[in-house]
Amino acid sequence: MVYSLAASTLTVAAPLGCDTAPAEGAEPTAAAPRRRSDVLVTGADEEMLVLEVTEANKIVVRLPRVEVGQGVTTAVAMMIAEELDARLADVDIPLADARTKGNQYTGGSSSVRSLYGPARELAALARAKLVTAAARRWRLPARFLRTHNTRVIAPDGRSATFGSLTASAARITRPAVSSRPKPASRHRVIGRPTTRIDARDIVTGKAKYAGDLAVAGAKPTVVARPPTLGGKLVSVDSRVARAMPGVHAVVKVAGGVAVVAETFHHAFQARDALRITWAPGPLASLSDAAIRSRLRAAVPPLGNPPRGSAQTEGEFEFAFVSHAPMEVLTAVADVRAGHAEIWFSSQTPTDARDSIASAVGLPAAKVKVHVVRGGGSFGRRLNHDAAIEAALISKAARRPVKLMWSRADDIRHGRMRPASHHRIRASHARGRVVAFTHAMASVSESYEEQGLASAQGHAGTVVTPAVATAAGPLPSDDGLYNFGRVSGNSGSVELAIPLGAWRSVDSGTMRTAEEIVVDEVARSLGKDPVAFRRTTLRSKAVKAVLDKVADAGDWGRTLPAGQAQGVAVHEEYDSCVACLVEIDATDPKNPRVTKVVMAADVGTAVNPRGLEAQLMGTAIDGISTVLQAGLHIDRGAVRESSYADFHYARQRHAPLRFEAHIMPSGREPGGAGELGVPAAAGAVANAYARATGSRPRRFPLNF
Repeated sequence: MVYSLAASTLTVAAPLGCDTAPAEGAEPTAAAPRRRSDVLVTGADEEMLVLEVTEANKIVVRLPRVEVGQGVTTAVAMMIAEELDARLADVDIPLADARTKGNQYTGGSSSVRSLYGPARELAALARAKLVTAAARRWRLPARFLRTHNTRVIAPDGRSATFGSLTASAARITRPAVSSRPKPASRHRVIGRPTTRIDARDIVTGKAKYAGDLAVAGAKPTVVARPPTLGGKLVSVDSRVARAMPGVHAVVKVAGGVAVVAETFHHAFQARDALRITWAPGPLASLSDAAIRSRLRAAVPPLGNPPRGSAQTEGEFEFAFVSHAPMEVLTAVADVRAGHAEIWFSSQTPTDARDSIASAVGLPAAKVKVHVVRGGGSFGRRLNHDAAIEAALISKAARRPVKLMWSRADDIRHGRMRPASHHRIRASHARGRVVAFTHAMASVSESYEEQGLASAQGHAGTVVTPAVATAAGPLPSDDGLYNFGRVSGNSGSVELAIPLGAWRSVDSGTMRTAEEIVVDEVARSLGKDPVAFRRTTLRSKAVKAVLDKVADAGDWGRTLPAGQAQGVAVHEEYDSCVACLVEIDATDPKNPRVTKVVMAADVGTAVNPRGLEAQLMGTAIDGISTVLQAGLHIDRGAVRESSYADFHYARQRHAPLRFEAHIMPSGREPGGAGELGVPAAAGAVANAYARATGSRPRRFPLNF
């Protein structure tokens, strides 16, 4: 149901939840039943997606999601422009502040899927009302009018901008033309490769991030943090720092000691002048080897294989991985006695507002959170550590602050993908897999639920694994392959380590390990990896993307010694993807991916160019996390501190050739943002294995 809202301009709204009750006092569309109590509402319901046509001929949709580089604002603008027949340049998609209720979650590759229906329905209703308003003005049948470039046009050539019609369109209750969205056959914007609407602003510096904001009185702020995870402040001598030029305040916070100064240069200088004694964190006795040992011990047993079957088995280790978004965590906070205002990039602004309110001791209604675009996230901005810390510093310093976590702060004390250990067994007989078992253990996120209290206890204990399905998409969950009896159990190890959802949560390690085993089963059976997958995949769509990359990537072509191809597939978010990789591992210690070919079926691809960029990013993620990027734990401390030692792929590591093939589809959109990581990672690992004749088991390979 789509509603009209009382306003001086045309304003329509649609609920963002499947079971959302109608807004009180809302006026339903002509297609919806009217109720006696229905009257025009006086404001936009907070659970709604709201579209307004302004007198300046702009279409404004305040988006209850965050833009972190994934291109969601462009995709939504395209949906709106499509149904309104508006110029894309006339569509504005600002980000909504945190609301008091409703879904503002950005994650799980869900944004386009959740907005596709509501956004198009909104725009279709607005178009119907604008056309009706023009028909009444010109005294013409509405069916003879058309819309183009943010205008309504009559058969005789007369035209009117949407902005000139918005006030009269707002008073229309029953449009004279259909308010249904267009069929896909009439799409002219959706499905067309489109440059991002914010591209020019980004490259010219016009786009504003949290660090660019000029909030009155907010001073640059940094924090001195302990050398180990969870380390505690014992004492601090701040006399030298306080006496330095440009220093406004030095305050103690839970994570260390904050310095508020006139510039970030002054703040970092004063931070380094602090004389601090730290108590070691709860993991001070642990390093990588001990963590890996505990994870291995926590993996549940695989049980007995079927009688008469041969076994292909593998154990796989995945290191901790930092999100390391290009824009470091930054938050501006102004906390006063009776209210607080925060500016930062958040994937969960409603939860963030509640957490900030609790931390500073204010009612949630007294805390205002402004959502700002982010320069990358990959799951990092689901958490709001920096915003809470900024609010606490502002309260203690009694002034607005602009807090910036340095790169080292986030890598050494921020969230990370948990390390995990996997044990997989494929049982095969008579040329086919008859049973497939995947057991795994990862560092548990229960530490996060327990809070810092757990950091003061034991350094880590093994939790007896329960017989339960693992958190990620085991084959038993998605039925990707016809592998007979499929099962999977999981265990965990509790460690006082800050964890966070990392792009392609769980799938990025679980499917990667499984795709390696699929290749090894094919080798054991004497079959080609692509041919073997084709005979065992359940889904026609997955077979189609596999066939596409095999054909486009010239699967099986002869390559020089030390070079090879690898392939992998993945299915999730009502979408599927295949990836073919070519690698040059002539020097096994310095392999280089030379070509990546990906094919994806995501249903309707709203912006194929944006999808291609997403797939390109997942290819780089796969290259990085398989070959070289991970975090070491040395005596309770994260060893890495910057891109200099957290070896994410640089330009020199990127493939020389990249292709993305978007499969045509009439389905509604599936998810795409995280889809490609498991397939890319699996293909890189399989290509390396074939090029070197090895069986890689620990990732990244350079650990």
